[in-house]
Amino acid sequence: MSTNFSSSRKPLINYSLAGLADIVLLLLIFFLLTSSFIPQFGIEVTLPQTQTAAPTKDQYVTVIITKDGTYYVEQQKVTQNGLLDAVRNAATGKTVLVLRADEESRIKHLAAVGSIASALNLRFKLATDRLNP
Repeated sequence: MSTNFSSSRKPLINYSLAGLADIVLLLLIFFLLTSSFIPQFGIEVTLPQTQTAAPTKDQYVTVIITKDGTYYVEQQKVTQNGLLDAVRNAATGKTVLVLRADEESRIKHLAAVGSIASALNLRFKLATDRLNP
């Protein structure tokens, strides 16, 4: 007498993905919450306040002027003499120059950046904070 141990049933190959979906959802919530705590810029300036403020949607070159007159192009410190070359290198394929100047910075620094933007055919925008009523 021979015994047949083979089974006519197929193995179960359906897996429940509910646990995986829960983990992915928790990770998504974690990253969304923590990403809002990352500062946009590492260099502190106090922007002047205006009634309206519109975000720039184009690709842009960022120039920062601190209240002591220090220039930063794309987060890199540059001298006033090297400002034109730094902006020219950073502006490859970009059409807008956004100036983030401290409200206590001098007008001569703003004028220097504005003239560089004009010389390089870049639109010039000044970043501001919205005035709280």
